[in-house]
Amino acid sequence: MSVFTEHTAETAPAAVRRTMEGVQGRFGWLPTGVALMAESPQLLTGFLTASAGFEQTDLAPLEREVVILAVSTTHECHFCVALHTGKLHQLGASTELIAALRSATELPELRLEALRRFTLAVMEHRGAVPDDQLDDFLAAGYQPRHALDVVLGVGAYTISTFTNRLTRAPLDPPLAAHAWTPAA
Repeated sequence: MSVFTEHTAETAPAAVRRTMEGVQGRFGWLPTGVALMAESPQLLTGFLTASAGFEQTDLAPLEREVVILAVSTTHECHFCVALHTGKLHQLGASTELIAALRSATELPELRLEALRRFTLAVMEHRGAVPDDQLDDFLAAGYQPRHALDVVLGVGAYTISTFTNRLTRAPLDPPLAAHAWTPAA
């Protein structure tokens, strides 16, 4: 039995009820990860604010998903990998790209692979990315601003992945087709 409450818009703290209704409206259902985050209005608001900020960066939608999947697979968040696999399908990502992201292996597109490697370097080095790895990222056509955008994405989705793992967020039925487990 979990000590965390899976809230609805009706049972959540008043401070996040409208926010939850908005999320439910966007998805057509309330993701369990959001329902569990609602126990802490500050956590839910912080994640959604950081995530919305990440969505406004200069990184293209597919590039943002590369960052999110790099964080999600590294942190072994089954919920995030499934949810964002669905997003990759909506974006029209190739089967090869999706498979590589889910298996945390080299991506078929060199520029996206440079982004994935840089995201991993940000996490591995806790931001102190070695110059040669930053140079590789910039040589792939990214700008210094994009490096900072990656940091925002890592931060936002670290909140989500850690919360989903702590609360043991179950996979929602709409995500079942994209279920994922980490490689052994």
